Amino acid sequence: MDELAALRLQIEWGADEAIADAPQNWLRAAPGPPSAPAPEWAATLPRPAQAEADARARASATLAELEAAVAGFTGCPLRDTAFRLVFGDGEPAARLMLIGEVPGADEDRAGRPFAGPAGAYLDKMLASIGLERAAIRIGMLVPWRPPGGRPPTESEIALCLPFLLRHIALVDPARLVLLGPLAARALLPLQQRGRRPPQGWVEAAIPADGGPRSVLAMASPATVRAKPATRPAAWADLRRLRRALADDMPSS
Repeated sequence: MDELAALRLQIEWGADEAIADAPQNWLRAAPGPPSAPAPEWAATLPRPAQAEADARARASATLAELEAAVAGFTGCPLRDTAFRLVFGDGEPAARLMLIGEVPGADEDRAGRPFAGPAGAYLDKMLASIGLERAAIRIGMLVPWRPPGGRPPTESEIALCLPFLLRHIALVDPARLVLLGPLAARALLPLQQRGRRPPQGWVEAAIPADGGPRSVLAMASPATVRAKPATRPAAWADLRRLRRALADDMPSS
């Protein structure tokens, strides 16, 4: 297949943008013996953009400073294609923090997590167990919407992860709820991930965040809204959350 035929094929498949600075010939075999598997989160190995993200996150002493640090970070190309930064929302010192995955079109326009129909559904889920959004904190795994709503790459997640870890450390919540499998894979230790997020609460040491935290992984509101089959499991997770919050209340 010549290069022009390959390009036509990609266009027929729906490709509408380049994702690298130079074309990659995937038909050419790599020379030499196969290399050893890359370590997990290999993209986090020190390089200029990653080192800058780490430094900016560590230097932020408040949420306002952290948001400014994220807004000024030019090392992630998603910043240049997104309409708005989606940093976080809610109570700065909340005991419960929700972690969303990636902004969608509604979030990109509004500049806040869980806007639009998914946000309205999240509000209903929280209200079903007596919670209001204003009383909790919401952070995002990736604070910019990828072009066309595609999933973020591991490299993009790795670049954004220091900011989320610092966000969690500054809020210092007693409990974390990870909304979606991307958030679970990024934040839970390897032995607690598997192919599916673990059911129920787990004690997990969040990287660069000190001691273990109580973490619950569940489906995202968008998934629960779109797929009725996921709702029984989501309701079970909401009940687990309600019981845990009740247990955390100081006895009178």
